[in-house]
Amino acid sequence: MPIDPERLRHLNSAAPRQQADYVLYRMRANRRIEFNHALAYAAELANSHGLPLLVYEDLAFDDPHAGDRFHTFVLEGAADNAREAAAIRAGYFFLYRSRPEEPCDVLRRLASRARTVVTDDYPGGFYFSPDTLGTELADIQCVAVDSSCIVPMSLREKREYGAYTIRPRIHRELPRFLRPLDSIRLARPWRDGVLPHDLARLRTQVTAASISSLVAAAAIPHAVPPSTSHHGGSAAASRRLGLFLEHRLRRYAGEASKPSLRATSELSPHLHFGHISSLEIALAARQYAEENSLMAGEFLEELIVRRELAFNFARFTPNRTSLDCLPDWCRRTLAAHASDPRPHIYAPEQFECAQTHDALWNATQRELALRGTIHGYYRMYWGKKIIEWSPTYEEALGTMIHLHDVYALDGRDPNTYTNILWCFGLHDRPWNERPVFGQLRYMSFEGMRRKTDVDAYVRQIAWLQRHGEDGEPERLV
Repeated sequence: MPIDPERLRHLNSAAPRQQADYVLYRMRANRRIEFNHALAYAAELANSHGLPLLVYEDLAFDDPHAGDRFHTFVLEGAADNAREAAAIRAGYFFLYRSRPEEPCDVLRRLASRARTVVTDDYPGGFYFSPDTLGTELADIQCVAVDSSCIVPMSLREKREYGAYTIRPRIHRELPRFLRPLDSIRLARPWRDGVLPHDLARLRTQVTAASISSLVAAAAIPHAVPPSTSHHGGSAAASRRLGLFLEHRLRRYAGEASKPSLRATSELSPHLHFGHISSLEIALAARQYAEENSLMAGEFLEELIVRRELAFNFARFTPNRTSLDCLPDWCRRTLAAHASDPRPHIYAPEQFECAQTHDALWNATQRELALRGTIHGYYRMYWGKKIIEWSPTYEEALGTMIHLHDVYALDGRDPNTYTNILWCFGLHDRPWNERPVFGQLRYMSFEGMRRKTDVDAYVRQIAWLQRHGEDGEPERLV
């Protein structure tokens, strides 16, 4: 079945190259082979013109926020992608630029032999923007394909105000888009001899055994180690999805907001790096729920409606690192309370080192530093307290973004900015007036203790800090 035209966006006006050796898929936001609309579209083009398909993925020492944690996660995914690309008879070229003296023109050289370059569509302004590709390769046809959202981003013409405005539209459109992709069958297999030797020799062979040495040798910051809990790649994502369906989906509706019970999917790092598709997760959850007489509605609400609301916000909001993008009522109430005395004041360095008076807050920050994620419910508390304990709202926003940039495997993402700005009122409603927060929603330690088992969570993070690993994923330590 052809890829829906609503997913396609031409990045320049160049025509396809008539004398070409292959179609090139520049993999960037969705680093996977399965359930990938962009790869499927590139395969369509390759088959229609009797050409092989080459997948190009890279990782560089100068990527924003490069470091051991992020590089390890991406390299773990690259090892899976090489194997899965071979299984569909596509070529796979992974370039690991670990130092500044290494060539930086490989994409241009590969594109110069391609009929068309296909890439991932993604809201601009993050660690890459697909629109720059159309400018850099102005003489080559470049097409971006949306495989991040189940319902294509292009169907929204403006920024939605909240979940209640986007939800009915998504539910109306879901029957058309919530369906599996056809298996990719390439008519012409890739042959490595297509590439000249001087270009082919730059390709990096990534194996599970080589990842730690590749990371250690790179000219990147080494201060933040790999996650204690999350491993990259499609295989790890599939295992985590299976674990969620078998052990957690039946508990999700009642226990997802109780962090110590670990009833969530914990798939956000894999969704951020594109190692698994939200479409694959949604189809699997729906099928498992139907087969086992379970309810998956609350999980699908978070996965589809809330996540795609975040992509809608990112797509139509260029200044998402500024409080200026908040609704009028948020900015008014913040302005009215900007000079309110704060009960505690902490510097950004104290937040980063989990040096506050609040044992729960300190545990959430340690979870971020160790695992690279924070449970979603406690992340709301984490953000609200940074607002309460920072001298200004602007400094609070900067602290939240910095900590996600440095530590979060699911950071630098539409969900990141939406969730951070939710703490300042985005996609929320006015509440009762109170100091510092004005009409913003307030969250307290006492409320967390009433609603969740704070002590069990703090013990879990202390155990994680001592032992450096989670152990069995379903173990409640």
